[in-house]
Amino acid sequence: MIHFGKISEEEFLADYWQKKPLLIKQALPDFISPLSPDELAGLSLEEDFESRLITGSIDHEQWTLTNGPFLVDDFAKLPDNDWTLLVQGVDRFIPEVCHLIDHFNFIPRWRFDDVMISYAAKGGSVGPHFDHYDVFLLQGSGRRRWELSTKNCTLDNYLEDVPLRIMQQFIPEQVFEVEPGDILYIPPKIAHHGVSLDDQCTTLSFGYRSYSVAEMFDDSSVESTTNYYQDPTWANQDTPALIPKSAIQKANEIALIDAINFTKFVTKLDTLDQQILQNFQFNDQDECFNTNLNYELYPVCKIAYLFEDQQLLVFINGEIFDHQVEQVQDLINFCNTRKLLNNQITFTKTLFELGFIQPTSTS
Repeated sequence: MIHFGKISEEEFLADYWQKKPLLIKQALPDFISPLSPDELAGLSLEEDFESRLITGSIDHEQWTLTNGPFLVDDFAKLPDNDWTLLVQGVDRFIPEVCHLIDHFNFIPRWRFDDVMISYAAKGGSVGPHFDHYDVFLLQGSGRRRWELSTKNCTLDNYLEDVPLRIMQQFIPEQVFEVEPGDILYIPPKIAHHGVSLDDQCTTLSFGYRSYSVAEMFDDSSVESTTNYYQDPTWANQDTPALIPKSAIQKANEIALIDAINFTKFVTKLDTLDQQILQNFQFNDQDECFNTNLNYELYPVCKIAYLFEDQQLLVFINGEIFDHQVEQVQDLINFCNTRKLLNNQITFTKTLFELGFIQPTSTS
């Protein structure tokens, strides 16, 4: 669990979530990153991982962006300072990274996007920028200085002829230095600029995407493309897969969308995640169902549930799961934990045959 220090989890949800930044010192005491810089670089050599190399600094305003997968020689050509490697969606493939998401389950899991991990040489940065994500920045190793600002967060405030979205005008209002185990929370539309202070700087970014009206209706012609879904005030009840009525009401404030279609939308896999899941299923197609094993959802899978007229509706990867089981509480527990014990839930084999689950790393 995250140690919030002087404030409670409830205070964070009421006063900070989607409202203002918060530095949580030693949120995960004695934290050790599950991946070393060399291991992260190794992932960027593989085609399965979406990776980027960024060089430059705001002092020189000369930025380059290169997309992976990379070769070992690519790293040998890098300068000593001012570069950053970013690897997206690491939680999809590395169980130790995926399990870290559980620390953030006071925010509904269906709101979660992915874990990006960065490694930066001294002075490494991706430039000042803002986005429409909520993000928890967990420092894995080394030290980083973060500068934050609420000023000039507009779409016309970006450098021209630069392959990155880097703000032209950036006026820091807050400055933080972070060490391993520290977490910096940044809400949407807060500009941030992180610079590595040494040569061993890794940062794990836990991102929670926002939803625009255009995304909800899969229609880029919708006029209100700048109108985004805003969360209700969450109350942590250990039900990270539940979509409460308050969330549906918030969605209806920006778009006339019913509960079922909203739940389909937030659990739908994008094209890349669909491909990742298909690769997992293909690699595991010769595996037989084992009654002696416990199972869990593939990390890439999305699951949520709600109640309509007191009926439990479960959604996996954008589709309703026709469970037809009597053990409703067991099904709810599976949704919230993403894990199931084979001797507790009778539909385990059905989920296995559908290609949603895999054996847990520890039986």
